[in-house]
Amino acid sequence: MRTNNVQRFREALLMSKAELARRAGLSTLTIDRIESGRPCRLDTKRRILMALGMRVADRDRLFGADAADPSDAPRAAALAESA
Repeated sequence: MRTNNVQRFREALLMSKAELARRAGLSTLTIDRIESGRPCRLDTKRRILMALGMRVADRDRLFGADAADPSDAPRAAALAESA
């Protein structure tokens, strides 16, 4: 499984999983899965980034260098433009 920094950033902000889930419009189970390294959709990553006060351009810092799936490249570009 891939590693990410979601838990580290969340805890640095003194934010609970439930608070991050509420701000991102996701379930706490989804946050738990992502923090344990399970893959997620690009839109879910965007929601988490925004909920943590980060920009889409910061995705590599939060999700690692392989954050963008090559098959999502057109969507990633569209999301970056809309941010």
